Amino acid sequence: PPQPQILVDLQMEQVMPDPDISRIAKLISQDVGLAGTILKVVNSPFYGLKNRISSVQQAVTLIGLNSVINIINGLSIKSEMTDDVIVDMNRFWDTANDIAQVATQVAKQVGYPNPDIAYLLGLFHNCGIPLLMQRFDNYQQVIEESYAHPELRVVDVENQHLNTNHAVIGYYTAKAWNLPKILCDVIAEHHSATHYFTSSHQKDSEGKTLLAILKLAEHICGNYQILGRQKEDLEWQSIDQEVLTYLGLGEYDLEQMEANFAEMGIGAQNYRY
Repeated sequence: PPQPQILVDLQMEQVMPDPDISRIAKLISQDVGLAGTILKVVNSPFYGLKNRISSVQQAVTLIGLNSVINIINGLSIKSEMTDDVIVDMNRFWDTANDIAQVATQVAKQVGYPNPDIAYLLGLFHNCGIPLLMQRFDNYQQVIEESYAHPELRVVDVENQHLNTNHAVIGYYTAKAWNLPKILCDVIAEHHSATHYFTSSHQKDSEGKTLLAILKLAEHICGNYQILGRQKEDLEWQSIDQEVLTYLGLGEYDLEQMEANFAEMGIGAQNYRY
């Protein structure tokens, strides 16, 4: 889908030597849905503000331009969908937001220096799914079969049925929208985690760290249940110990995270297979 004009305008403002917060807030305020979403995010439990924010300009000032653009990127994919697809995928949109929020918190906990990138990855990594859902009538069945396969990658099963997959579509969309290169690369590889978290792959990198953060966030949010409609997270089971070790975490840390996010209404326990 084409990059929305408001995103182009905001990106142009972002690269200015001294971005104008008032102009940015004015651009956002012109879109009622966008303004409402920004206010919803800033008033969410993740920011822990004592007083409710009702001004778009105040919200932009508080959460920062990078975070604002990240949120708009995620919403922009939704705006390209038909009404029927949006209704069918309500849980998908909610889960994308949850994964983005959890990825941000995990990034901060493990000391990753760019939590904004982790947020955008969580929000955007599955952007190919609604696009394929709109294109192929049988995509829901394909994605369920993909998540259920005990050996093949999710993208391998999609390739067999569709001659493409949501990671590839997501990569090209992110690239076309001028998102950071590292983000595009991780989106392309986000169902190839077993390759990066095996004993034979020793090289550490920022991309590998982002991939680890994403897979942990997906697991905590119950992505395998919501998208794949599966009782078990087969993908996570193949890499869980390696990912936790790479991030410097243990099983206790995972349990604490799951409990903390459950209190915010986020997690696999909130969904019924």
